Amino acid sequence: MPSLFVNSVEIYYQEAGSGYPLILLHGLGSRSDDWLFQMPVLAERFRVIAVNLRGHPPSSLVRGPVLIDALAADVAKLLDALEIPRAHVLGLSLGGLVGQVLAIDFAEKLNQLILVNTFAHLWPTSLRETYTLARRAIVSKFLSVPTTAKVVARDLFPRPDQTPWRAAVEERVGTNDEASYRHLVEAIRRFDSRTQLDRITASTLLITGDRDGVVPRGCQQQLVRGISKIQWHIVCDSGHATPVDQPEEFNRVVLEFLKDKG
Repeated sequence: MPSLFVNSVEIYYQEAGSGYPLILLHGLGSRSDDWLFQMPVLAERFRVIAVNLRGHPPSSLVRGPVLIDALAADVAKLLDALEIPRAHVLGLSLGGLVGQVLAIDFAEKLNQLILVNTFAHLWPTSLRETYTLARRAIVSKFLSVPTTAKVVARDLFPRPDQTPWRAAVEERVGTNDEASYRHLVEAIRRFDSRTQLDRITASTLLITGDRDGVVPRGCQQQLVRGISKIQWHIVCDSGHATPVDQPEEFNRVVLEFLKDKG
């Protein structure tokens, strides 16, 4: 896996295919090789670059408070280093936050934007969402990373037939650096793009799993209300990890959105 030093940190990434650049940005505690079902398919049409965001090994760890803006600046500098003037960006959850900042602060580098199970601000819009977010806040703040990983894995893949994926998440998230993970959780908690969504001028696709138990539907709906050129596609029988639990529909929707755009 190649890496480059940008913004005084080392950022690792995977690359496949050729054509117009498409940047893939993973979720919290994950990494670039989580796009197992996307890389081969998307690489048939695009130069796909899956980034390991700062704080996610083997990229540099986070040693103090950090903002999502810094992660977005890392990606922008990585594009410069790779001599990519403009690209499509696809971000899941945390990666979707990074994608929003890129679209707002580095608009000249972004063509089309795809956001997956993400939000403008993680704040409840109903009683049920209050419980969901309070539970996740307690887990991420007070439990160890390995224990948090077990809770996250159950939320992502609750069904018995999803046991292999659940085990993979437990292993991957559970081996994260604890300090980095906590700092990123705080960055996510503080993130609020609601007043800047009207600055996103890129054509945007929001993909939502209909049973996402991590990011409440109301939080995702804020993106639909705030971004002017946005389409919303809801994937049935899908949780937070839509690229994994419904890869065929996910890939189809992504390719259709990006058709003839780049």
